[in-house]
Amino acid sequence: MKLILPLVLMFSLSCFSKGVLGENKDEKPGVIGALFTPDPDQILGEILKGTLEKYHLTQKKLDNKLSKEAYKLYLEQLDYGKQFLTQTDLNELSKMKLEFDDQLISGDLSIVNTATKIFDKRIPLIQKHVKELLKKEIDFNSKEDYETDSKKRKFVKNIAALKERWRKMIKLEVLIEFFELKDEQDGVNKKKDEKKKTKQAKKPGPKLSKKQMVAKAKEKVDKRYSKVFKRLLEQKKSDKLDKFYNAITRVYDPHTLYLIPEEKADFDIDMSGKLEGIGALLREEGSYIKVERIIPGSASWRGKELKAEDIILAVGQNKGDFVDIVDMSIREAVKLIRGKKGTIVRLKVKKPDGQLETINITRDEVILEEAYVKSTIIEHKDLQKKIGYIHVPKFYRDFQDPNGPNCSDDVKKALIELDKKGVEGVILNLRNNGGGALEDAKLMGGLFIDSGPIVQVKDTQHRPEIKQDVDGKTYWDKPVIVLVNRFSASASEIVAGALKDHKRALIVGSSEQTHGKGTVQAILDLKNFVSPFAGDIRNRLGAMKITTDMFYRVNGMSTQFRGVKPDIALPDQYGYLESGEKSLDHAIPYQEIGSLIKDKPTPFDIKNLKRKSQARIEKSEAFQKIIQSVKWSKARKDQTKRSLNYDEMAKFRQESREMSEKLEFSQKNSKVNVTSIKKLKTEVEKERFKDFEEELQKDPVIEETLQIFSDMLKSQEVASK
Repeated sequence: MKLILPLVLMFSLSCFSKGVLGENKDEKPGVIGALFTPDPDQILGEILKGTLEKYHLTQKKLDNKLSKEAYKLYLEQLDYGKQFLTQTDLNELSKMKLEFDDQLISGDLSIVNTATKIFDKRIPLIQKHVKELLKKEIDFNSKEDYETDSKKRKFVKNIAALKERWRKMIKLEVLIEFFELKDEQDGVNKKKDEKKKTKQAKKPGPKLSKKQMVAKAKEKVDKRYSKVFKRLLEQKKSDKLDKFYNAITRVYDPHTLYLIPEEKADFDIDMSGKLEGIGALLREEGSYIKVERIIPGSASWRGKELKAEDIILAVGQNKGDFVDIVDMSIREAVKLIRGKKGTIVRLKVKKPDGQLETINITRDEVILEEAYVKSTIIEHKDLQKKIGYIHVPKFYRDFQDPNGPNCSDDVKKALIELDKKGVEGVILNLRNNGGGALEDAKLMGGLFIDSGPIVQVKDTQHRPEIKQDVDGKTYWDKPVIVLVNRFSASASEIVAGALKDHKRALIVGSSEQTHGKGTVQAILDLKNFVSPFAGDIRNRLGAMKITTDMFYRVNGMSTQFRGVKPDIALPDQYGYLESGEKSLDHAIPYQEIGSLIKDKPTPFDIKNLKRKSQARIEKSEAFQKIIQSVKWSKARKDQTKRSLNYDEMAKFRQESREMSEKLEFSQKNSKVNVTSIKKLKTEVEKERFKDFEEELQKDPVIEETLQIFSDMLKSQEVASK
């Protein structure tokens, strides 16, 4: 990710001479907002069109052809499950399928208005239908099924067919809820320690009959869908427009998105790893907002009053009335709870035992530790090798604060500290790392070489820009293994590819290749494209995440589609999934440019390391279970129809449960020792490290990587003699 803020104050005035400024020949092009207050939708449409055509890598023109593709994506966003629209509705909407370009720049979003009218009538109709279905007795003995894969479903012809689809869907929902209640009552799926805790917490109540459980299942489904319909009916105009705008942006490529102001704020938090609030992770449960977890070291953690499993009923600021958040979306609830450091938020809370409390919390900065670099020392009892371990969950950088945290500096500090501890090599874990700041990919890659190219970046107009490491210093010259998987993307692929091309690291992957995202995005704050005199309109424009460049490895290959192939591939627990860039609609095709380096021999015998690793995998209980699980999941994946018959559903769930128990592996490896590189002083630090240690000890990939490292180091010792 690269950031461009601001790129320019506005486009060339000609971009806005039509539509926003009108076509009156007497009008002169001027600064938006300087002479009058135009329609905000029209302003936004002009800006989006201008940014897409001027800055996007593909340079696509917004025309009828693109509109036709945008229409398909718009339908997906409107009704992905094909649960509200009929063929009659599609006939009406399809009349405007070539008008997305025209409606965008005119601000006359007729297709959005038409869709809104349809849904305003359809949602209450379906809501009433669901209520009636749940009042009736449901026959679970009949032989029928429901297609759960929306891609395999077609839009129905009429309302009667739509109601029939909902009948089957609600029947399935009730059946699933019934079996969940039954399993809970029977103690199925509970581990021994969970059963013990439950027994100590409260005595089990009287057992429910089958009829009572069906009634309770209906009640739960009713509550859930009441909330769903309520939210659909209360959708803001911005939510409806968001679907329209992003239908257009996604035709350019899957990573080009329009961000409403709230999403831009969330993006900034995600990239910086910091926010100001109370430090509680929340989840939705039925009509309620429940505390999932308290972040160690946060204001809530220090206060010790708010706990996991507490239900937040209402939120008040330091002064003023409480706002009821029951049935409120989690996004809206979070808006009320978050706030500036030093301010007070009041929470009305229901404890698990039913007691009601009011808790006052002074907001503070919350550091999202899960997003930051973590490092430690790992040793395997049988191998006698001391290995450093660095986990980089994302390529973060606080773009608002030049002195704020960034992942490349944090990795540098970890390498220096690990070197002082005398480790023999380093594992750089980039698994599940979706990328982030391009600058940090360049800087991080440079930590492992004296100097040289790390990545090439090219747009459609210019020669590739070479991102170089120029400091002439290597911060780590010992062996390196980079861990990747199918979810390692973008900046992760830059670092993995650079270290592979420079022969500085062995790439070990729990998949056949990484994600395959070889494009670069810029963040455009859209308020910078209008005059400061435009008033409040500027703050309502949001931002654009737009693909501007493609990056290429130093060997000339893009990681787009192909990703980075590991030198040693381990069994992939997600091998049954279709994922990666190549599975996304409108993804930009693979490309190549010239190489910057000559190929040279690798310093380790990859074939031999691979052979030894494969021999261990064949004997590993954990990896063999992963292989079996993938085979079973692949076979089940295409079986998307679910029986609505009680006996058949019971059989299906029993088979799934038995297979899950058979293939489960979450055993801690007692041979893997994890040692902190710093003294743990506080309870917060001790709690965080304990979780970190357990995570590593349960991961079979970590043990196998230690084994591979041992083989590498031994071969180098032999070669040096």
